[in-house]
Amino acid sequence: MAKRGILRYRGYDIQDLAENCEFIEVAYLLIHDKLPTRTERRNYARLLNLNSMLHEDMQAFFRNYPEHAHPMAVASAMAVSLSSFYPEMNDPEQEKTISATRLISKIRTIAAYSYKKSIGEPFVYPSHKLTYCENLLNMMFSSPVADYEFSPVLVKAMNQLLILHADHEQNASTSVVRMVGSTGADLYASVSAGISALSGSLHGGANQEVMQMLETIHKSGGDVDKMVQRAKDPQHGFRLFGFGHRVYKSYDPRAKIAKQVCMSVLEKLGIHDPLLDIAMKLEERALNDEYFIERKLYPNVDFYTGITYRAMGFPTNMFTVLFAIGRLPGWISQWYEMQSDPHKKIGRPRQAYCGPTRLTYVPIDKRTAS
Repeated sequence: MAKRGILRYRGYDIQDLAENCEFIEVAYLLIHDKLPTRTERRNYARLLNLNSMLHEDMQAFFRNYPEHAHPMAVASAMAVSLSSFYPEMNDPEQEKTISATRLISKIRTIAAYSYKKSIGEPFVYPSHKLTYCENLLNMMFSSPVADYEFSPVLVKAMNQLLILHADHEQNASTSVVRMVGSTGADLYASVSAGISALSGSLHGGANQEVMQMLETIHKSGGDVDKMVQRAKDPQHGFRLFGFGHRVYKSYDPRAKIAKQVCMSVLEKLGIHDPLLDIAMKLEERALNDEYFIERKLYPNVDFYTGITYRAMGFPTNMFTVLFAIGRLPGWISQWYEMQSDPHKKIGRPRQAYCGPTRLTYVPIDKRTAS
C-alpha cells in the first residue's frame, strides 16, 4: 500500500475518514475496531468530556515547570504522572474503557495547560458543552478577557489534522510504545515514552523543522532555486525538511489532504502567508526536478501542517504536541494489540558487537596513554 501512496485505518481510506469523520470517531475506530454508531459516538463524546479535567493537585506541576520548558517534555512527564493520580487504571476490567478514554481526553488538557503556563495566562477548564476539538481550541486560545470565537472551518481543520496523524504502522514512537509496554509497563508509562520519541526532529519534530526552514528561506530573500541548489549540494549543510518518507515512495496521501486543509484555513482567515508561497514553490520544484524524482523525495505530511497550525494561532513549539494528541489513539491501539497477544514476550533487540573480542588485562600502573 505504501508504495502506491495508500493509507487506510482498519480498512477505511484516510481521505474518507478525514473528510467525513470527527477525530473521536477515528479514535474509537482504532481502539474498538469499528466506527461508532450515532449512539456510541454520543456516549463516547460524553465519556471523553467526563474525563477531560485534571486532578487539581496536578496544577502544581505546571506551575513549577520553568517557563521555557518545551511542551513535549511537559506532556511526557504529565502523561506518566497520570498513573499516580488514577491508580485504578491497573484494573483489567476498567483499563480499556476508562484508561484509554482518560488519556485521550486529558492529553489535550495537558497540552493547553502547558501552553498557558508558557505565556503566563491562567488555565482554562474544559467545558462539557464543547466537542473534543472545540475544547482544545478553547482551552488554548480563550481567556478571562477574550472569548474564543469558533469557526466551523477551523474546528473541521483541527479534526482533520489530528486524524491524519492518528496511526502510521511501526514508526519510531509506536515501536517505542510497544517496546516499553512489552516489559509489563502500564499504558501511561508506555505513552510517555512514545511522546519522548516523537519529540525528535527526525520524527514528530519535523513539522517544526519545516517552519524554521521556510522562515530561513524567507529571511534570506525567498530565493527557492538557490536553496534547492544548496540542498542538492552534498558539501552544503542546508537541508530541505518535509520531503521524502521512509515508507512512502510516492506522494504522501496525508500531504494531499494537509495541503487542502491549509488552503481552506488561510482562505477562511483571509491570511496571505509568504511562507505558503515558498512552500508551494518548493513543492512545484520538487515534483519537476530529476534530483527529487529519482530519489522519490515528495512532500510529506509535515510539509503543510505547520503553516496551518501557525495560521490558527499555535506557536511553533506546540506543533509536535498536536502531533502527539493525534497519534495517541494509534499508540493505544497498538499497545492493546500487543497486550492481547497470547505469545507476547518482552522486546529484546539484538546487536552485533564490532569491537575487540579478547584483550589481556593490564594493571593501571602499566597502562600507557593512547
